Amino acid sequence: MIIDVVKVFVPAIAAFAIGALITPFLTHYLYTYRAWKKRPGKLDLEGKEASMFNRLHKDTEVSTPRMGGIVIWGSTLIVVALLWALEQAFPSSPFEKLEFISRSQTWIPLSLFFIGALIGLADDLLEIRNLPRFSQGLSLPLRLGAVAALSGVAGWWFFDKLDVVSVGVPFAEPFTIGWLVVPLFVLAALFIYASGVIDGIDGLAGGVFAAIFAAYAGIAFFQNQIDLAAFSATITGATLAFLWFNIPPARFYMSETGTMALTLALVTIAFMTDSLGDGHGLLSLGFVAFPLVATVLSNIIQLASRKLRKGKRVFKIAPLHHHFEAIGWPSYKVTMRYWVLSVMFAITGVAFALIG
Repeated sequence: MIIDVVKVFVPAIAAFAIGALITPFLTHYLYTYRAWKKRPGKLDLEGKEASMFNRLHKDTEVSTPRMGGIVIWGSTLIVVALLWALEQAFPSSPFEKLEFISRSQTWIPLSLFFIGALIGLADDLLEIRNLPRFSQGLSLPLRLGAVAALSGVAGWWFFDKLDVVSVGVPFAEPFTIGWLVVPLFVLAALFIYASGVIDGIDGLAGGVFAAIFAAYAGIAFFQNQIDLAAFSATITGATLAFLWFNIPPARFYMSETGTMALTLALVTIAFMTDSLGDGHGLLSLGFVAFPLVATVLSNIIQLASRKLRKGKRVFKIAPLHHHFEAIGWPSYKVTMRYWVLSVMFAITGVAFALIG
């Protein structure tokens, strides 16, 4: 038990420390090369100017660098590589106990995490370079297509190679769905990826994602998936390092290279902690990641209302966190209240995952 606890916490602490160390170098690069949007403003869900959002955040969009998510996946990658190198250099040593890369638990979420990071990085680079055809980065259909393709491959792997054909349900036998695991994985990935727009207020996304991955580290630990717990905890430590520098006023935004990596990894971990872990990690996602779920639902509700009620809105602006800003909450109050709710929902989700 003590060894397992050490295996989970040491990589998390290392990721936080490494993230804090590399951030000054990344910050220098981002500000030197003016790595921010060159044209201010954002479009709404219907492709029109998001006037209220632009009034709230237009100035910071062209003065705050993007690609802050490099801190998260960069420090995670360094920890993974460092522990692997130490294990190779000193076999049969304590370092062997810390290395957490395993085919059965972490290959799939780790792969999607880094592939998502690279696709997101390409989107960010195109956006900050302001090329004529890519002034907004990769198009939304292209990004959604990438997420669908990656999650489709992962879903097929779960179904065909890992024999995952059911979803865990509390106080009942797992609900068998067969090959529908594959489209379910794709739909879950697209839904959670859509929540990446929560990266819209200084410090908001970092705090929310840190609470979520900490919760899944706990769920995986109690399922005795120690490698998966260590990986989740490492992402938590790396995200907290990002958050240290993203507390208002933000030094940089997480942007696509961070949100795509985190959302793809999150969905994969949720499936890993479901029937494979004799639990119900997928259903727990609705609790653990409720701030992300609420973000997507608020967009859906707003769009449906405008379509069905002749332009009438439910919220002053969607997604929900910007609605709170629009009604007068200071951005720091929105952020801190989301942090509090994220922790509470994370605790609720862990409890839900462990019952039954």
